[in-house]
Amino acid sequence: MRILVLGAGAIGGYYGGRLVEKGEDVTFLVRPKRKEHLEKNGLRIQSYFGDFSFQPKCITSNEAAAPFDLVLFSTKAYHLEDAMNDLKPYVGEHTVILPLLNGVAHFNRLKEVFGVEKVIGGLCFIETTLNHQGIIEQTSAIDRLVYGEFDQKDTERIREIEKVFSGTKATFSLSAHIEQEIWQKYLFITVMSGCTSLMRAPIGPIRESIGGEVFIKKLFKEVESIIKKHGGPLREDIVDKQLEMIRLANYDMKSSMQRDMEKGLSIEGQHLQGFLLQLAKKYQLDTPYLLAVYQNLVVYETMLGQGG
Repeated sequence: MRILVLGAGAIGGYYGGRLVEKGEDVTFLVRPKRKEHLEKNGLRIQSYFGDFSFQPKCITSNEAAAPFDLVLFSTKAYHLEDAMNDLKPYVGEHTVILPLLNGVAHFNRLKEVFGVEKVIGGLCFIETTLNHQGIIEQTSAIDRLVYGEFDQKDTERIREIEKVFSGTKATFSLSAHIEQEIWQKYLFITVMSGCTSLMRAPIGPIRESIGGEVFIKKLFKEVESIIKKHGGPLREDIVDKQLEMIRLANYDMKSSMQRDMEKGLSIEGQHLQGFLLQLAKKYQLDTPYLLAVYQNLVVYETMLGQGG
């Protein structure tokens, strides 16, 4: 199976690299500057599960290549439109697209552009970042990529993908309930990124501060109410389960949004918290905690745009 990974950053570079390590045929679609860096330095992964360095096969959007069988769509949400345009020449009749973006809004857009049958469900839980040297740092035991067909279908293509994903040092999990998995990840990442970016701190000091866990739970409940009102298929005990995940998380664990803010980079606030606030307005739900989180992100992006 010929695999194309869109981007060679913290997510795509890590999972694509683990597939290369296993021996799969993987190509990375990258920007010219990133390609130049990778051709000179290779792709290096420093991981809790073992380091790996290799010379990746790379193409840029102006290079010709035959359509691929599987695409790992691992770009940031604010690059979605440009990334889809870059991807179009490499999508054929039987190409399967596996998105790994946070949130849910991108799925409908991908289906509109490439066709409903080409897009399967996907998400990942991983603590990873691209450092200033371009090295991928995967820093904890949290490492799980979940994928599956929508509507609980069991298809020949998903079984072929399962075979390709087996036997790596990363955790690839096939789910028969991928839509529920996606919404539950959305719930968790919205709260985790919201708290850590608002407080400018890892999760440990937040949860252990006076009133910290109360704040986290209230934010969970607000987001849960929006998702349920919209018809998202959450487990009834999901808030309790995810609160326990927060309690057990490493003291120094940060969200990717917080890491991006520390680096002065763009963030996915509109795609994550902003989209939920649109739904809250639609259903006339009062969500003061989520609004406070989002306002913090708006201020950050305003200052970023002003060079502050």
